[in-house]
Amino acid sequence: QVQLVESGGGLVRTGGSLRLSCAASGRTFNSDAMAWFRQRHGMREFVAAIGSPVITDYDRTVKGRFTISRDIGGNALYLQMNNLKEEDTAVYYCAARTGGTIWYTPSKYEYWGQGTQVTVSS
Repeated sequence: QVQLVESGGGLVRTGGSLRLSCAASGRTFNSDAMAWFRQRHGMREFVAAIGSPVITDYDRTVKGRFTISRDIGGNALYLQMNNLKEEDTAVYYCAARTGGTIWYTPSKYEYWGQGTQVTVSS
């Protein structure tokens, strides 16, 4: 059974940093696309993704502030979030799919974590 488990969320001040982690079990995703999405205002939005061969992409609202990475074995995904803003407040989800192509639509990802809350407050 494939499981994705996020951690690292919390409460942080505006301008602060957090690092989210996603641990995968049940299979590895070293040649598959993995992504971070966030849920706010009732919508699940694309944040960042990493595909294969190594390629990354970001939503324009986080580009330059967030960095996505993963371990070589494909067992973990990370999201380094710097210069956080109040509008980054959301539940952040880790997602993975079979295949290396990055997609920006949640329905293209087969596997999901349970989410981790990030709250940014001034």
